[in-house]
Amino acid sequence: MKKLLGFVAVFALVSGLTLRLPALNTVHGPHHAKSGQVVEARHTLRRKHSAASRPATGIAKGASTQAAPGKLPGRHGRVQRAVLNSRKHRSYERFTASSFVSSQGDGDLTAGEDPTIRAAVIDALGNMNGTAVVINASTGRVLAMVNQKMALSPGAEPCSTIKLSVGLAALSEGLVTRDTPVNLGGFRMNLTEALAHSNNLYFEEMGRELGFERVRHYATQFGLGELAGYNIAGEQLGTYPDHELPASEGGVGRMCSFGQGVSMTPLQLGAFVAAIANGGTLYYLQHPTTPVEAANFEPRVKRTLNISRFVPDLQDGMAGAVEYGTARSLRVNFHELPVFGKTGTCSDKGTRFGWFASYSDSPMGTLVTVFFLEGGRPVFGPRAAELTGLFYRSLWDRNYFADKGQVQAENAPAPSLSALHSTAE
Repeated sequence: MKKLLGFVAVFALVSGLTLRLPALNTVHGPHHAKSGQVVEARHTLRRKHSAASRPATGIAKGASTQAAPGKLPGRHGRVQRAVLNSRKHRSYERFTASSFVSSQGDGDLTAGEDPTIRAAVIDALGNMNGTAVVINASTGRVLAMVNQKMALSPGAEPCSTIKLSVGLAALSEGLVTRDTPVNLGGFRMNLTEALAHSNNLYFEEMGRELGFERVRHYATQFGLGELAGYNIAGEQLGTYPDHELPASEGGVGRMCSFGQGVSMTPLQLGAFVAAIANGGTLYYLQHPTTPVEAANFEPRVKRTLNISRFVPDLQDGMAGAVEYGTARSLRVNFHELPVFGKTGTCSDKGTRFGWFASYSDSPMGTLVTVFFLEGGRPVFGPRAAELTGLFYRSLWDRNYFADKGQVQAENAPAPSLSALHSTAE
């Protein structure tokens, strides 16, 4: 009997420890999820868990080494496994919005759009609740806008797509280059890594270094807080606040890491990314609604941004996001053309938002895409990136790029004899 009681006691002790261990290792995320949180968790959880309680300490002076993305000195794989194994015990936010719809594009004005691009967008969205806008970066023409009511709405929190604006502001002010290591309280990271992995601490530090007034100045120059379209019926305004968030809500750092307090529309983001793609021309977006309007289309420039020399630094991080960062789900479906982009994931009042803004180089010019999703747990930035890959795959399978390239070649003037000799040399 004593042996039996001893066995029960030992069993109870072991069981109690086993039950308590997951609770000790549980990591509770913030209300606003980081960009690509579901994907990032596999690679950067150790870094975020270690640095979350330490203040950022600014740009490293004369630093010669950097921690690799997702790794911290002195941390061990065993700790990471303990955290990852307990993710199923995390407390999750409760979502009430629907992530799915039964149809796409009902009621849209489509007569002036590119039918092939529109069909590819609808294929990519599938049954996801969202909108997508495709823009010609060289003219500002909206080639397709699916679920126009949502695209033209007052917008939503930009989540981590705001990092593009903050990064370009920091580059413009000479605060960093793509390679400048920034000390984030235990590890260092440069702009390329921070964009690729959507690191909140980095952009919070950039926001504090810049200050609210400069952050806002650049954001408004890039088109945030003003209508993006030229006479687009029904377009509503996304706003940029006049004042910094209170310190209790995270201040300018929180505004710069995922855009808390900012409202941005898909059209505003699309116009800004088009300016990045074309080297600094911020066009008024125009959405032809008839074949006549499409045939008579003429670009309208809103203003020219002095950003061309900084675009390569920003583009490195956007390429990294697609190749190995938060947007790498795009490459599951498409890898034939280079794509540069930025994800965003956050939530508000029971609705999660998933953003992905990108541009590509193709034989028919540069396409800009903005996919914006609303809903619950199935909605997040990497999912929007995945749908963008499906969009490009659909265009590729329809021979869209090949057809455009062939048309351009056929319409090109024949080279002169002197030009042929020059080429041969």
